[in-house]
Amino acid sequence: MIREPSKPLVLVALLTASFVINLDTMLVNVALPTLSRELGATTSQLQWVVDAYNLVFAALLLTSGSLSDRFGRKGMLLAGLGVFGLASFAGGYATSMAELIAARAVMGLGAAMTFPATLSLLTGVFTSRKERAMSIGLWGATGGMAIALGPIVGGFLLEHYSWSSVFYALGPVSLGVIILVARYVPTFKDPAPHRLDLPGLVLSGGFMGLLVYTVIEAPDRGWTSTASLLGFAGAAVVLVAFIVGERRADRPMLDVRLFTDMRFSAASASVTIAFFTLFGFIFLMTQYFQFVRTYSPLATGVRLLPVAISVAVGSIAGTRLAVRLGTKTMVAAGLALQAIFYFWVAGDITPTFSYGIIAVQMVVYGLGMGLTSAPATESIMRAVGAHQAGVGSAVNDATRLLGGTVGVAVLGSVYASLYASRLTTALPATLPHTLTDPAHQSIGAAYGLSGYLAAHGQNDAAQAIHQAATNAFDHGLSIGCVVAGAVAAVGALLAAAFLPAQPAQQPEPPTRPSEPAHAGSHRKDLTR
Repeated sequence: MIREPSKPLVLVALLTASFVINLDTMLVNVALPTLSRELGATTSQLQWVVDAYNLVFAALLLTSGSLSDRFGRKGMLLAGLGVFGLASFAGGYATSMAELIAARAVMGLGAAMTFPATLSLLTGVFTSRKERAMSIGLWGATGGMAIALGPIVGGFLLEHYSWSSVFYALGPVSLGVIILVARYVPTFKDPAPHRLDLPGLVLSGGFMGLLVYTVIEAPDRGWTSTASLLGFAGAAVVLVAFIVGERRADRPMLDVRLFTDMRFSAASASVTIAFFTLFGFIFLMTQYFQFVRTYSPLATGVRLLPVAISVAVGSIAGTRLAVRLGTKTMVAAGLALQAIFYFWVAGDITPTFSYGIIAVQMVVYGLGMGLTSAPATESIMRAVGAHQAGVGSAVNDATRLLGGTVGVAVLGSVYASLYASRLTTALPATLPHTLTDPAHQSIGAAYGLSGYLAAHGQNDAAQAIHQAATNAFDHGLSIGCVVAGAVAAVGALLAAAFLPAQPAQQPEPPTRPSEPAHAGSHRKDLTR
């Protein structure tokens, strides 16, 4: 007997799955300083704790989305949560950085299997425009909440337990989500299965993996170094091969002609820009709070609550308003608010700036982020056919990840170069290079050196390094904000020019072959 699923319970299960993946990134970032102390991790090893996850996640997103369309989205979601939870639990038992990095890579595989399935299943259950807008708004809100709850939860665990607890915690949480999904989420897959597009799977993974790897390494290697240029050229070659192959395939994993539809391509570009600014925000503002304002990770998370709550509010309100006012209006307005935030911060931020004003600024940014990402995501999902919702969701997720990776790399490069150059001119010429060279690595290293010198009675040198590093950080932060604001402003203009007012009208999905043709409404097509 076919039973109609409880939509509220389906929503809870899928939003919880999405939240777990979003939360992980913030939890691990909070734990990095502790890993450095307790496992003796080098800077390179810490970077790979993050990058191994991102690389595998990026490389396998489109593949996982396509396979979920072919073999079933619920099965892919359950398998992904299982892989993610087991790998996270194993990471807590790691006794070396090599073991932890390997566990993080497997967690990236689990995340790639999980994340696209959450969105594609939502759009399969909530089929009317208003229902879908509401569910996508809530789905986007989970990312906003993870921004603040990640440091809060991570800070609490690290203050009371070891670094392993950050990884152990995700194991039972994943198990709980598996139970929810297995019990309440219906099964969806392509009703007309076709042969796998193996060349498309390989080329899409190769393109995303090579591009993200090159972007990650570019700040250290140099954006115009031979290795970086070869990496970007190789990614371009693989992308061309993928496009040519998909256009020739009888049943491609991704119909590349979708990118001629501005409801798909312009919305994807808007999501990319939004996450460029979001990850730039996290990168710059967490350093400001933790180093300049000397807040603990837990205190930093509490002070990020205004942006987290406003992202959630903006995501929910944005999709609802897009139904009335149009996607173009909401996305362009959201990107404009992000630009306003960055220009405002660039002009006002100082080490002693009032937190009350910073909180207002973060509300402006959070609303802009929510108004941009959720309506743009809805536009993307309505542009793809129901049978390709998995790969459509994967494209949306890939734009988020790519935008965030590029944002950290570009804004990090801008900040680091300006910080180093300003520090060179600000430090007293009488200080020896043995003291000044470590200070150029980061503001955290500079403050650490200042504290060490102060503890050994060299107060003048300590004060000089601390003041110079603070001024250099403020300069790098301000210019980085100008760059992020300019990118957001250009994105707002592009959205206003190219993004259609309303998403495409999506045809009703076909009746599942296992059910009678007279099964009635699409709601009856849902099976557990």
